Amino acid sequence: QVQLVESGGGLVQPGGSLRLFCAASGLTFSMYAMTWYRQAPGKERELVATIDSAGGSTNYADSVKGRFTISRDNAKTTVTLQMNSLKPEDTAVYYCNAVRRLRDATQFVYWGQGTQVTVSS
Repeated sequence: QVQLVESGGGLVQPGGSLRLFCAASGLTFSMYAMTWYRQAPGKERELVATIDSAGGSTNYADSVKGRFTISRDNAKTTVTLQMNSLKPEDTAVYYCNAVRRLRDATQFVYWGQGTQVTVSS
């Protein structure tokens, strides 16, 4: 059974930092691209940051570039999102996502349950 378990969320003041963790189990982690998404109340889920299966390529939403860093440890089957200079608009539930695409276009997609991040004074 595949499980993605997020942790590290919480309440932080504007300008502060948080580090989110996603622990994966039940899948061949090194074959999956990993992505952090977020969803604020009343808004659609949006991509925050993604990292390829080997950890050699990353992409970020424009709104978080220069502030957030995604990384992974394939040996520990974890992915981390370091969030600095947090803003109130970063408030959302953050979700961990794992995707593997095969050559025949088959996709395996898994989601975590989410972790709340609240940025407020």
